[in-house]
Amino acid sequence: MTPSPPSPLHRFILASGMTNLADGVAVVVWAWLATLLTRDPLLVTLMPITLRLPWFLFALPAGVVTDRVDRRRLILCMDVVRACAFALAAITIWLALPLAPAPDTGTADPALFAALLGCALLVGTAEVFRDSAAQTMLPAIVPHDKLERANGRLWSVEMVGNALLGPAVGAFLIASVVWLPFALNALCFLIAVGLMHSLKGRFTPRRTGTLDWKKELGDGLAFLRGSALLRLLAVITGVWNLLHQMVVIALVLHVQENLGLGASGYGLVLAAGALGGVLGGFFAERIVRRLGSGASAQWMTLASALAFAALPLAPNGWAVAAVLAAFEFCGLVWNTVSVSYRQRHLPDEILGRVNATYRLFAWGMMPVGLLASGLVVSAAEAVMPRSLALQMPFYVAATGVIVLTAWAWRRLDAGFAGVDTTGTRAA
Repeated sequence: MTPSPPSPLHRFILASGMTNLADGVAVVVWAWLATLLTRDPLLVTLMPITLRLPWFLFALPAGVVTDRVDRRRLILCMDVVRACAFALAAITIWLALPLAPAPDTGTADPALFAALLGCALLVGTAEVFRDSAAQTMLPAIVPHDKLERANGRLWSVEMVGNALLGPAVGAFLIASVVWLPFALNALCFLIAVGLMHSLKGRFTPRRTGTLDWKKELGDGLAFLRGSALLRLLAVITGVWNLLHQMVVIALVLHVQENLGLGASGYGLVLAAGALGGVLGGFFAERIVRRLGSGASAQWMTLASALAFAALPLAPNGWAVAAVLAAFEFCGLVWNTVSVSYRQRHLPDEILGRVNATYRLFAWGMMPVGLLASGLVVSAAEAVMPRSLALQMPFYVAATGVIVLTAWAWRRLDAGFAGVDTTGTRAA
């Protein structure tokens, strides 16, 4: 008996899994490579800042483009761009070997550092357009009453690649052959291109009115401005992402210098922590149905504050992994609430623009958090030992999320009032 071919949803999830495997590899290799070229905390943060800056620069244009073109084709083009960028990075690193020892200030190889920043900017820009299109495609693939389940499964697969397998693979490869993980990423994106190319269906949104990018942007902004709950979710996600990025980049130097872990140990910490995210993706639908959307969002936000505060107190890699597991579990539940609500309640013809405007606030704050982390460490070093200074971004982030939770608690409850656990309007 011939097995049936994968469904459109399964092909979409497999393609997303390949790109997220590459993203997971990149989580380790971009930041770790920066530490091989410099030990300056501000310069180390410059690499992830370059990756995230396009969300601030191009989120709105990406939304306009997403609502104009075939979203599947846009994804294909952006994955080809990322494959080429990673291939170029691999070749550039290979030509620069062997790497000189990293200095405390400046970089060991300014030309290589600048070239990698250029590749990172290209990867980050393509990611903005790709992700904007991908998030608007799911409602065209599955029924609206299945969005929580589809999103949970999708994010579980993404988490396996992005935070479970990817970091471990990236850490192992960069510890042995520094250019190899970049070459692997190029291959992953090419495989994703093949999977998306085989996906059939209509993914071009219905056009309304003439093509006027100013009016189109205005429509997206007006829709977000007119929805109090969407505005609230955008603000919470933006502030949370800022604080989260402070923690992510601080963790690199913290595990190196305070916990004494190498690249492989760091990757395994991230991978072990990601198990919680995988579980969160599978249990998110049940939690949202049991607690309701508002209560789920409230408790997951509070839990992230506790996780940020616990990270610097964890005495070893195993403890850090356990904290990250709990944190990622809560993060996946929060994403299920937020994204499923947007996918269900936004009209398809404007979904890309409203999503882009939302993500301008939500993701555009990431570079600010990365820069803030470096500034916090640099300022703290002037008055305390470096080991303690490297922990300060965790405490600042925890304090920030506690304040955010207190501010948003009642607003989330009121915003989701009248919405049942599946996110549909109650009668």
